[in-house]
Amino acid sequence: MAEADRGGAVRDRRGFAVSGYAALGVIVLLVAAGVLLFLGSAAAGQPGRVVPAGLLVVLGLFLLRGLYVLAPNESAVLLLFGSYRATDEAAGLRFTNPLYTRSKVSRRLRTHEIAALKVNDGVGNPIEIGAAVVWSVSDSAAALLEIDDYEAFVRVQSDAALRRIAGAHAYDAAEVAIVSGVGGTEAEAAVAARAPATLLDGGDEVVQGLVRELQERVGRAGIRIAEARITHLAYAPEIAGAMLRRQQAEAVLAARRKIVAGAVDMVEDALAALERKGLALDTERRAAMVSNLLLVLVGDKDPVPVINAGTLNH
Repeated sequence: MAEADRGGAVRDRRGFAVSGYAALGVIVLLVAAGVLLFLGSAAAGQPGRVVPAGLLVVLGLFLLRGLYVLAPNESAVLLLFGSYRATDEAAGLRFTNPLYTRSKVSRRLRTHEIAALKVNDGVGNPIEIGAAVVWSVSDSAAALLEIDDYEAFVRVQSDAALRRIAGAHAYDAAEVAIVSGVGGTEAEAAVAARAPATLLDGGDEVVQGLVRELQERVGRAGIRIAEARITHLAYAPEIAGAMLRRQQAEAVLAARRKIVAGAVDMVEDALAALERKGLALDTERRAAMVSNLLLVLVGDKDPVPVINAGTLNH
């Protein structure tokens, strides 16, 4: 009986598989002995030795079927009349029961690149997302006997896992803030801090979530996910233009907020400096000075000076 886990799945186990060099020596001796016995019987005129000689040669050729070669990071799943017997993972020339059928499985790292998928993100906006998944076979028996085609299984489950992760996260923090009905950089930052990581800024958190999701899906097939990376992330073409304008508007607003905050600080410093030098201004003149300074500092064009020839009010 094959070794199985609690769910009844077949898992790798050791069995009869030894170094093939000693077996090769025995096979050569058997064939050589049979040939010499046949030649000796023919020369001595003893036909009775022909049958034992033939049996030795046939036995040697039969045992020759038990020899096989495994490359590094390669394993052989051994079956006897369709029943799982063992898994051999040792590299080099190997020997096992000649009646066993052998199916080789590569354990080398492989890369599956997921082409850009069109999905909806966590707030419902259509996006395009692609990824690269690095995987390998960790259990040869499970990969070969539990799944009909484990490579196709990895491809299908990778697509499904990526769709699942993309649907669980927003594209960026601004989307979360818009859905939450808040505005301003501080409010957006507060909402983003409480919300799940976004696809754009989530980094390792999103990638690790993808790895965990994938491992849960393909683990029963004897597959190990070594690494995953997001290779493509963009808004879908139908909303890309609108989202670009939104991002540009957000950048302009953020710059304006920075300029206004800096201008207010500069005006405060200017008024404080005048007061320290004893140049007191009444309320009306202070207001006029603040207005003029803010106009100069905040405006995006060079100011045009106007000489007031009368009083402040005329």
